[in-house]
Amino acid sequence: MWTPTTRQKHSRTVTRYQTDLTDTEWRVIAPHLPKPCAMGRPREWPMREIVNGIFYVMRAGCPWRLVPSDLPPWGTIYRWFAAWRDDGRFERINHALVMADRERVGRDASPSAAIIDSQSVKTTEAGGPRGYDAGKKVNGRKRHALVDTDGRGLVIEPHPASVQDRDGGGPLLSLSRRSFPFIERVFADAGYAGERVASATSVALEIVRKAPDQIGFAVQPRRWVLGCRALLRLDRTQQATGEGLRSDNSLRQSLPLRRLGHAPRASPRTISMSSKRTLR
Repeated sequence: MWTPTTRQKHSRTVTRYQTDLTDTEWRVIAPHLPKPCAMGRPREWPMREIVNGIFYVMRAGCPWRLVPSDLPPWGTIYRWFAAWRDDGRFERINHALVMADRERVGRDASPSAAIIDSQSVKTTEAGGPRGYDAGKKVNGRKRHALVDTDGRGLVIEPHPASVQDRDGGGPLLSLSRRSFPFIERVFADAGYAGERVASATSVALEIVRKAPDQIGFAVQPRRWVLGCRALLRLDRTQQATGEGLRSDNSLRQSLPLRRLGHAPRASPRTISMSSKRTLR
């Protein structure tokens, strides 16, 4: 609930663009960025400005060449973006921030339960493959998302909208086993029913079906977390590069920077690696 206290706490008082990192957000993300090399030419632009430029393009959806002149040159921003995209740095940053945010609220660092769903969005012909989703009547791409029970994005995989949920769900679950190996149960809708998804990994798949007498829309247990929290954070697809981010969405919206930036600093503790844990 928005109150004067919460508005003041989460307000973004910046002097330039709303996508610029605040001081607290920068302190959170800075340790995960590459350090300056001891040899070679010194950096001309600070790394914070590079991240600000990436966030600006991801949020505005503009071409790289239209980056404002008070940010670093578009070629410099894009070079760093492409390097981090290709070496998986964005995925590693998201993984570290998700675990830190879960520990901040008293949860286990690695989730043991998750929710899977997809969202089809319209896209243009340029910028990558696309397909037609006959069920949603959308010509574009589909974003397959796996989130924890609080709605934090764990793995987000884009593919053409013509790929059915039962065909895209298995690869997404397989992809999640490397980063989140303790997931034991996944909740999904009826589109994922069948052996193709259930037998893809050792994760137990639980189908959340609507009531037989349901008429119209009704909030379903577990499933609403992904539909109402996670997918609403994703902006319309903004194809920034030929392949774009692996998550194919607004980068800032997918990282829990704001929650971590305004939260009290959590005391460091050892992550429990026990496989016996409650579904949370």
